Amino acid sequence: MADFSRYRRRVGSVRPSHLMFTSGVGSLVDLPNFSVLVKGLEDWKYESLKDTPAVIVEPRLLAAVQAVLSRTVKELKAAPWLPGTDQDPNGEAARTGTPVMPFPSWMRCTACNLLARIDSQVFGFENDKPNKPHEARFFHECGKGRKKNLVVGARFVVACTAGHLDDFPYLEFVHEGGKCPAVEKPNLLMEDYGGNLGANVRIACQRCPANRNIREVMGRRGQEHLPRCRGRHPHLGVFGGCARQLHVLVVGASNQWFAQTLSALAVPQAGAGELDAKVERFWENLQHIAGQQMMPFMRSVAPLKQEFEQWDDDELWDAIERHRAAPEPAAGKEPEGYPDLRTPEWRVFSGIALPEPGDEFAAYRHPDGVPNLLKGFYSDVVQVERVREVRAMIGFTRLDAPDPDDPNLVTRAPLSRSKPTWVPASEVRGEGIFLRLPEELLVDWEERVAGSRAIRLHYEAYGRFREYRYSARTGQPFNEETRYQGWPGARFYVLHTLSHLMIRTIALECGYNSASLAERVYAGDEDDPRGGILIYTAVPDAEGTLGGLVSLAEPDELVRLTRRALAEARHCSSDPLCAERLPCDPEDFLHGAACHACLFVSETTCERGNRFLDRRFVVPIDTPGLAMFADLP
Repeated sequence: MADFSRYRRRVGSVRPSHLMFTSGVGSLVDLPNFSVLVKGLEDWKYESLKDTPAVIVEPRLLAAVQAVLSRTVKELKAAPWLPGTDQDPNGEAARTGTPVMPFPSWMRCTACNLLARIDSQVFGFENDKPNKPHEARFFHECGKGRKKNLVVGARFVVACTAGHLDDFPYLEFVHEGGKCPAVEKPNLLMEDYGGNLGANVRIACQRCPANRNIREVMGRRGQEHLPRCRGRHPHLGVFGGCARQLHVLVVGASNQWFAQTLSALAVPQAGAGELDAKVERFWENLQHIAGQQMMPFMRSVAPLKQEFEQWDDDELWDAIERHRAAPEPAAGKEPEGYPDLRTPEWRVFSGIALPEPGDEFAAYRHPDGVPNLLKGFYSDVVQVERVREVRAMIGFTRLDAPDPDDPNLVTRAPLSRSKPTWVPASEVRGEGIFLRLPEELLVDWEERVAGSRAIRLHYEAYGRFREYRYSARTGQPFNEETRYQGWPGARFYVLHTLSHLMIRTIALECGYNSASLAERVYAGDEDDPRGGILIYTAVPDAEGTLGGLVSLAEPDELVRLTRRALAEARHCSSDPLCAERLPCDPEDFLHGAACHACLFVSETTCERGNRFLDRRFVVPIDTPGLAMFADLP
């Protein structure tokens, strides 16, 4: 491929959070005139960020990333970015960002239908307007008057379940696996005839009579006519051994890229103060301080200089000694699945005494406690005035989404050619409400629904869902022992459903839309009794701390919102279809009385993809005995 390093100017922009969920390493990003592929970590450059720190510190999340990926990971980094692009479009800021490359490599002229590779030198490229990066485009001078006609990316690519991505083999396809008898690399024509019966695109060779329709390789039967995967990772510029079945994708397809991420709330240890929390956060630097005589040097180094200004040397040294004397966590075999990032958060929110307020975390309980009208609904209410969430990307998958309980179900594609020393991360600051349900209420409800038909159908549907996920496409073995692995339990259903009901109600009044809110469900079992939900803001806008969410946890407001959420849950505009829904064999959907009109929220809000939801477990709709809350507050 031709060297595109001379095109250092911007071609678009995305938010940092998009690099975690939508436009991360290895993903295709649609620009107005062509699409680009985000390159691997080796190509991300931070040399120009001397005065703008990119490292994000969160020890718990870093330890989790190391457990999943490798101990070689030492840092979490934000995407490279510099301010000042608007003032100097040709300056260093315009050349600092996330590196991308044009992909697919095959381009099509919108005027003459010519189909050729970028490196064939048939097409030109222009990006000569620094203030209008969205107008960057490829062009073809094929008409009269040397008019520059727009060139777009050919809209077909191929991918496999190992995360490989490649250009569609147009030359081999049109010549049925052979070569053109006239020339070695002929140009082609791509003519799209449209229609409503799937793709109807004819590929023809300009130098011989060969031509074929792309529909011959679409669908399961068409896959037999495709070659085996070449093991290409274009974001890394490497080829590897692979012989899996290829699948044809249209550029922009939703299953071409799924991010695999980990997230953690930056909460202090239960009972710890702000100083202890900061010492834990920056322990990687502070652990090397051998004595109090090194304090002046420590205070001259950023960011420690700013972080510990409000404490004197004696207080800081005592905190360092406390952290050093704390017992190390018991060494042992890492549990299967993802690392546990929820337990420290649960301990903080459910603790008798909340940590001292700090710059990153501040939470308090109302002096009057839980309102009298909600005593039977909640056992604790915590107003989280400030909280920081850090997200780290550990890889991505193609065709099959990663399982939130089984990191090894599908093959994770790498972010770099070698073991990474850092991974991309982003952080957002926000506010939230933590609601804890009485344990005796949850236990009593679990006993009532344990043998019900609804729970049995949900349980069996989960087994079918697992069986279909362990399909031939994932390449994983499946047996009866793994059928119900990861079943969240009945308690998760009721907590998750209540969380969605509150989110949809809160979004109407708090000033944030529902897509700006997120949830964390803390559901345990008889051995680990947990029963709480955290609803918090998860957007970078205005630091996510407008105060509108926390204010809704005031006693009068919370009573009104809870009453409204439970009242509206009793009816849905899709009833009776929604109210009667239960997954019966052979259906494998993981929700009951739930739909877009009553419970579903945006993808960025729900931690389980709108699964494990059922209104009948919270309020009475068809079988009153299944409802946790028979009456309104």
